[in-house]
Amino acid sequence: MDPGRERGKTTAGVDLGAQRRSVNAIVVRPLPFLSALLIPGIAQVSAAPAVSSLPRPLDSYGDPAGADLWTLLVHRAQAEPFNAVALAIFAGAILHTFFTAKIRHWAHVVEERHAAARRTQRPREDHDADGQPDEVSFAGQILHFLGEVEAVFGLWVLVLAAAITWFKGWPEVIGYVSGKVSYVEPVFVVVIMALAATRPVLDLAERCLRAVAALGHGTPAAWWLSILILAPLLGSFITEPAAMTIGALLLGRQFYALHPSPRLAYATLGLLFVNISVGGTLTHFAAPPVIMVAGPWKWDLWFMFSHFGVRAIIGVVLSTVLYYLVFRRELGALRAPTTPPEEGAATRPPVPGWITGVHLAFLAFTVWHAHYPVMCVGALLFFLAFVQATAHHQTPVDLRPPVLVGFFLAGLVVHGGLQSWWIEPVLTRLGEMPLFFGAVTLTAFNDNAAITYLASLVPGFTDELKFVVVAGAVTGGGLTVIANAPNPAGQAILSRYFPGGISPLALALAALAPTAIMSACFLIGR
Repeated sequence: MDPGRERGKTTAGVDLGAQRRSVNAIVVRPLPFLSALLIPGIAQVSAAPAVSSLPRPLDSYGDPAGADLWTLLVHRAQAEPFNAVALAIFAGAILHTFFTAKIRHWAHVVEERHAAARRTQRPREDHDADGQPDEVSFAGQILHFLGEVEAVFGLWVLVLAAAITWFKGWPEVIGYVSGKVSYVEPVFVVVIMALAATRPVLDLAERCLRAVAALGHGTPAAWWLSILILAPLLGSFITEPAAMTIGALLLGRQFYALHPSPRLAYATLGLLFVNISVGGTLTHFAAPPVIMVAGPWKWDLWFMFSHFGVRAIIGVVLSTVLYYLVFRRELGALRAPTTPPEEGAATRPPVPGWITGVHLAFLAFTVWHAHYPVMCVGALLFFLAFVQATAHHQTPVDLRPPVLVGFFLAGLVVHGGLQSWWIEPVLTRLGEMPLFFGAVTLTAFNDNAAITYLASLVPGFTDELKFVVVAGAVTGGGLTVIANAPNPAGQAILSRYFPGGISPLALALAALAPTAIMSACFLIGR
């Protein structure tokens, strides 16, 4: 027998060559039009440029000399019509963020109607014992996804990709997202959040806050002061989202459970949001708006602490002390809860010190290699293995919040890379004070990481303008829920203490005083 023919058979004697020929006869020959459709597309993708023509270099527009801002922007939009399309899509994404709360409300309404309809049709089924019916509302789940603030920019990337394909072709999409966009910061944020939001790290942070509150005999006022001052500053080391989680959980247990007045409740929430936003600026790796610019602008740990950290500490302390003086009588009248601890909390064994040390070592390694995504992801994989090996001292690692925040930042950098054509002339025409207050105002209507990232795209930005735009962005991070990435997490944890939900207007009013104090801290003495 022919050895070549023998190799073409399996051990069962099936002729693989004949089998392949039969597949070709069945699939390819009756559908020749697929070749006409797919092969050119495959060839086009394989010929995708290594570097996209987007975004167009700013020095290639041939701007008219002495033109005013509007004339310059019109000229650039006419020279590259896709600029206007990318801006419209970006504006649509920002507008979408304003309606996320309403969309989530629609999602709940749709799911309630679906559940009511299912109850009238047949008994509720829960085969997987997760406490939820097996059949869910598809429309409700889609609305939930559309209502996630962190998912908005990523969703609109699909619209952007379709627009690029229509105007430029699919190879431009591949060339742009793979060759012109850096995902270093999103990858780092995902990994550092996953490491920080673990039981050993959170327990260590809570023990530190408990020790400080004990200096004031553990009264509600002592807890209030220690949480609102120390938790935000811890955010510079365990990341702002982790600090928000710790601060909100402890405030709920030690303060909001005591039923403070609505005025004090909102004042505390506004103060927490502002303090968290500025408290992450002591380092260059914890706050998303700082992470977006630390690499491009070469801001290291010492730079952040000397230029931002000292002012942030002063502002956090002053704001908290001011609110304490205003509400000292009501805070003093609150009484510590007498209810027993949560079930299982007293019997849960403490985390051994060596396990906590390993967690801190993983955090330090990730921070040290923040600009090397391969190292960060590799560290995360080893970390997950370590968590599994010490599962009796751990809580399950929840990757959903880190992935959502990373998805938000990744979508942001994809959109932001196409906005430099208008950001550069707008920002370079503003002085220090207009730029600072412009950044504060814009942050209230958009995440502060978006503001700083767009600023990082401006060539020739002076050191003074770099400082004021970041200072303005972090200062305004407590005015609204969408102003800072960790704010939705804090709202989700504490919203149950606000009957009827958290009022956006009341939150903004409560955050005005600490925002003004932080503005003064960043601007005075410059």
